[in-house]
Amino acid sequence: MGKTIISQARGHGGPRYQVRKQAFIYRVRYPLFEGSARVLRIIHSAAHSAPLIKVQAGTHTFYNVAFEGAVEGQEFVLGNEINVGNVVALKQIPAGTAVYNIERNPGDGGKMIRAAGTNAFINKHYEHDKVGVIMPNKHEVIVDGSCRATVGVVAGDGRQQKPFITAGRKFFKMQAKGKLWPRTSAVKMNAIDHPFGSGRGKRIKSKIAKRNAPAGARVGHIRPRRTGRH
Repeated sequence: MGKTIISQARGHGGPRYQVRKQAFIYRVRYPLFEGSARVLRIIHSAAHSAPLIKVQAGTHTFYNVAFEGAVEGQEFVLGNEINVGNVVALKQIPAGTAVYNIERNPGDGGKMIRAAGTNAFINKHYEHDKVGVIMPNKHEVIVDGSCRATVGVVAGDGRQQKPFITAGRKFFKMQAKGKLWPRTSAVKMNAIDHPFGSGRGKRIKSKIAKRNAPAGARVGHIRPRRTGRH
């Protein structure tokens, strides 16, 4: 008896295809005021590739992605001072400065460049308070100058150089992020389990789904204009 194929099961939903909510108990954001702040402690979060820092700023506490070199008890500034760890508006940061956890819209708490070991660079200041930011893929993104970012590089660089060693560690790490693992190639399955299944060896069937195919058979290329190399 066949089983529901992955695309159907993912669409139907269920515990296997949902992120563990316990992993996201820490919400990364910026407070809406300026002043001095202090790192209370460094935290491991299963949902984030980089460590987080719990920060005390006045009477408020918040969480931010840890910067490279952060230590407990370290002080930094939410304002206009350019120093590693400080949270500064993009229009106040000089060109060539490394930044991370950049806001897309002013006040959203930071959305871009949060993975371990990553950073972007301030490229150019445009008129109307617009700032060009060079992303890790070398593309420039134009952002409002009132958006804030943290000066420095995200901590945790080199995390991918250490292997997981065991399949169990990899399984629980992927489970924490709601990822399906291990993944099996469709052509390795039986015909009853997937539209690409069966066939001796890997004689792959057409990956172009029929235009009126039911949900369970809509895998591969969905109504493509063309396929193949351009």
